[in-house]
Amino acid sequence: MKRIDGEPSQDDGGEGCPLRTLRHPFARFAVKDLNRKGCQVLAKCAKIGLLLAISWLLVDLPVCMAESPVPEEQIDRIFKELKSDGGPGAAMLVIKNGEIVFERGYGAADLRSLKKIDAHTNFRLASCTKQFTAMAVMLLVHDGKLHYEDRLTDVFPGFPEYGKSITIRNLLNHTSGLLDYEDLMAKPAPGTPPEQIPQIKDAGVLELLKQQKTTKFPPGTEWDYSNSGYAVLAMVVEKVSGQPFGNFLHDRIFAPLDMKQTVAYEKGKNTITNRAYGHTREVGAWLELDQSPTSAVLGDGGVYSSLDDLAKWDWALTDHTLLSEAEMKPAITPVKMADGSVQEPDGQPAAYGFGWFLHPYQDHPRMWHYGETVGFRTTIQRFVEDKLTIIVLCNRDDVVPANLALQVANLFLSAHH
Repeated sequence: MKRIDGEPSQDDGGEGCPLRTLRHPFARFAVKDLNRKGCQVLAKCAKIGLLLAISWLLVDLPVCMAESPVPEEQIDRIFKELKSDGGPGAAMLVIKNGEIVFERGYGAADLRSLKKIDAHTNFRLASCTKQFTAMAVMLLVHDGKLHYEDRLTDVFPGFPEYGKSITIRNLLNHTSGLLDYEDLMAKPAPGTPPEQIPQIKDAGVLELLKQQKTTKFPPGTEWDYSNSGYAVLAMVVEKVSGQPFGNFLHDRIFAPLDMKQTVAYEKGKNTITNRAYGHTREVGAWLELDQSPTSAVLGDGGVYSSLDDLAKWDWALTDHTLLSEAEMKPAITPVKMADGSVQEPDGQPAAYGFGWFLHPYQDHPRMWHYGETVGFRTTIQRFVEDKLTIIVLCNRDDVVPANLALQVANLFLSAHH
């Protein structure tokens, strides 16, 4: 049997049986069961040390990956163009019925070390970050520190008059009408190398918007996908929580879910372990192109994560670990616009909640998102009723991960029927 990067593993536990620790996916059920019965058990049991030893063994005991209803060769065939020893590639994960049934890496994390992509390789999520930003806001609502109908001027009293019409809900579901900060940034002199162009941050986006007098349209009357809105939401989280946005994400989301490698990346402040670098193809050759003037903005796209950690995120969403089912409902309730103007980038009709697109695929309900930034393309597709999640992370910009993910979804959805 082979591990994710395709090289023979000395830890294989038998033919056809990829090893994972019990936390993938069984420890979460053990933890929930211990939480449920813990008081009764501890009251009756004096041998606490024995319980701790057993818990330690449960976490580290290797088990087989669950059997997939779809032959792995069929899935692998979809990604054949990404197989390479010397080029960038992708990481791909399928979770079915709460268990990982397929997990594989293709290509190299960077073209200097040629380290193979695996389940622990961290990719920039780009706009798939928005689901974490939305969750941060929802946690503050849970805390009673924020309300969806609060106005932008309630949080930032010095914001211009037009902010009185913009609610937190408008920012979350892309109906704020805020101008695009990318269009407001100062234009560099022609020929300026990318690495010499200063990067804007979330606070800089807020300041640019404070200099404006109006929005594209009256807030709440139209839908327009807005990176500005999610950069502002990051600053809302900072202001209301009293913590830097990245710290809040870590303390309230990543750490509680044991997403140890996931980080809102800030150059000079933190690092990315097992980092994948982004690439673009120019004149027939791969060029490492990993950062742009907008790459330091966190709220709209600055989180890095891996398949390993995103599986934990998926399980937390399924189990309502961070928020109750009722508290999550606003995030998965499509915003309704009178003119039906919610559309995908290609102009197709769409639906959007808080940080998630919500329109179905072939009549299968789903919550999903895509991410596109310099050198990276990503997608997370969750078919909730089918108990199917497909994640594709790419460190190259010449592929459309959503198309690959939906090809895989076709295999599983047809196998289900």
